[in-house]
Amino acid sequence: MLIEGLLNRLPLASLVVAFNSYKSDNGPLKRLGYLTPYSIAPASHGVVEELPGDCSVNRVMLMHRHGSRGPEFESGLINSLVQTLRNGHDAIQHAHLPENLRFLKKGYESHLEPGKLTIIGRQQLFNQGVEFGLNYPNFDAEILLSSDVPRVIDSMYFFGLGRFGRKLGDKELLTFHQMPDPVSWITPWTTCPSDWHYASKVAKEWSDIYLPEITARLNKLLPDVDLTDDDTHGALYACAYDLAARDESPWCDVFHADELTNFEYELDLGMDVGVGYLAPNDSARVAGSVFVKKLIERFTDTREEAPSLYLEFGHDATILVAMAAMDLNRDDPPLSSQGPPRRRKLRTSYQTPFAANMVWERFTCKESFDGPRIRLVLNDEAYPLRTCAETKEDQRYGTCSLDAFIRANQFSTNIEFGDDTWQAACGTHTEVLHVQG
Repeated sequence: MLIEGLLNRLPLASLVVAFNSYKSDNGPLKRLGYLTPYSIAPASHGVVEELPGDCSVNRVMLMHRHGSRGPEFESGLINSLVQTLRNGHDAIQHAHLPENLRFLKKGYESHLEPGKLTIIGRQQLFNQGVEFGLNYPNFDAEILLSSDVPRVIDSMYFFGLGRFGRKLGDKELLTFHQMPDPVSWITPWTTCPSDWHYASKVAKEWSDIYLPEITARLNKLLPDVDLTDDDTHGALYACAYDLAARDESPWCDVFHADELTNFEYELDLGMDVGVGYLAPNDSARVAGSVFVKKLIERFTDTREEAPSLYLEFGHDATILVAMAAMDLNRDDPPLSSQGPPRRRKLRTSYQTPFAANMVWERFTCKESFDGPRIRLVLNDEAYPLRTCAETKEDQRYGTCSLDAFIRANQFSTNIEFGDDTWQAACGTHTEVLHVQG
């Protein structure tokens, strides 16, 4: 990809803007499921963030989700809401509205660009490229790799600008179709499809429970506007996508915290069915095995010429199928369409917000640990590898030995593309259903 000409014309200072890092708290706007603006993940209880001083990282593999984007299938719901408000213009003008709805007196229009990386998304990736360079200053890569989706390619580009500046012109920016591998670990659903029709059906079972109460509340405040549950759904999505595009939305103040929590759960439930533990035939875990095997292949590569850094860019589903394959966020009992449990492990607000970054580190220590070790840093916080932790120190730092990690992931290492397990999970679908993430 030739970008040198553009880089020579583009002052890097023009890309540096005030950046809100959205440091994690429990505010409802930090919990909008996979539509959450980037946020540093909450610290895992009892896990020490910094490795011991005698340890050094010698290999890094980054999988980065694209930044904030415009709506896709949700555009229809948002546009329907806009039309309902236009139809109810006279009723709105005569209504006595509470302060958080008075913006409707001036009208609400949506000008969101479907599916494209937003200016906020570009900002997220540029700044994270800078941060990555500060965290791993001695690691370099000659190739950056992304899925074939334009917003992901753009995310790779802006991350590269933040990390490498004008030297990005010396790098190769590739998409997966240029790679020789038969199955993509970035988009494995192209060969092991996700059933998004079924995922939507299950998520709707929950939205049919929680949306009517919100719609009834809003219709009392907006007499004669006659909002439907679809309009309420559109307003919830408008909150999330206005934030993605402009960093603010009048709709977010319209909803109570528990209503946003129910919306978050709807999005999480859909992802768990589509690319998590509730996927039919264990298809998500089988799809995620491709990433796990690639990670193990790279971290066990002892060749001197083996790259020390891999920079790759994909989707929320890329991260979620990998975590599912490794049993890192499984809920027991499983999530239900009848409502959220009191506690749960799968939470896309924390694990796959816009611009999520999954960083795998291989490291060795002089005394603190024996042999090569592995660690996951998810959205700037150490994420515990409890499935392979064998010692108290493993528990303390969230790490495990590379050998223990391999043993713990035999589910993935035992699967080969096209074998009986693969066919049982992936061969029952007749069409590829692409991820929206």
